[in-house]
Amino acid sequence: MTVLVLGVLVLAVGGCVCVVWADRGGPRWVRAVASATLSVGDVLRYLHKNRRRGGSNRSGGGDGD
Repeated sequence: MTVLVLGVLVLAVGGCVCVVWADRGGPRWVRAVASATLSVGDVLRYLHKNRRRGGSNRSGGGDGD
């Protein structure tokens, strides 16, 4: 389990490094990795937003009370 968490952490940090490097005009492969990293981030943000919205609808709480 620790190896899996460390692997995900290394991938995340590597992706962030590639995003910064690509912003400064890195090579083509860095721009590709940066694009993939940003796309994965967008997908995760979209899924998180939908999960939060779905959870608030089921809670039954009254926002206007």
